[in-house]
Amino acid sequence: MIYKEFQPDKLLTDFVKNYWWFDNSAAQQLDFTILPDGCFDLIVSFDNYKQEEISLTGLWTKQVEVSIEPNRQLFGIRFKLLAVDYILQQKISPFCNSEQILEHDFWQIDQLSFTNLESTTENLDKIMLKIVSKQKSIDNKKQNLFNLLYQTHGQKTVEWYSQQVFWNARQINRYFKDRFDVPLKSYCKILKCFDAFKHIKKGQLYPEKNYFDQSHFIKDLKKYTGNKPTELFENKNDRFLQLTTMKEK
Repeated sequence: MIYKEFQPDKLLTDFVKNYWWFDNSAAQQLDFTILPDGCFDLIVSFDNYKQEEISLTGLWTKQVEVSIEPNRQLFGIRFKLLAVDYILQQKISPFCNSEQILEHDFWQIDQLSFTNLESTTENLDKIMLKIVSKQKSIDNKKQNLFNLLYQTHGQKTVEWYSQQVFWNARQINRYFKDRFDVPLKSYCKILKCFDAFKHIKKGQLYPEKNYFDQSHFIKDLKKYTGNKPTELFENKNDRFLQLTTMKEK
């Protein structure tokens, strides 16, 4: 298995978390559980380096099981939620916990060479920067809200975020349901759970912050990942891809 990540242009950091590449160079099928991370992805799939399909995922609110056949490759753009309005310019709510197949020539990705991934990501940077440059302006309330969500890992209350960005909580929830089919409170829990993974990987199985007690923490983890902290920590057969590839900090 080969897994790599690449950082986007600094001007895209509000919209793109990273690019990633996965290559099953093994002789057998690889099975993984993908856990919700608060992002959504554009995924280009290859069969022996020949492009086959482009898909756009919705937001994941539960774990998803994936199987990757030998000689299969995947390239992805891991988007932050602000990209829905200013890069993709479409709602992803209709396919929450699923995906939408895109045209094979979307963004003319079929014309890109994936033999040099650094060059590929630079070309995609240019495509997205061009799209962003055509936007009249970015809504400060949305931009500030998402920056706060990522900085705090969803640890605050909906009311706290609402007050910080001067945006009515009811309006925020309407926006989240319309764009992502997830209320802000649930999205915050997804971010909190994902942030806990770095502690779980180190064997710290108790909540680090902002959980009332251990049972509350386990309940949320079970809801959004389908697993208990001990199962995530054990990570048998490197089943949880994000935990397997997560770098120690």
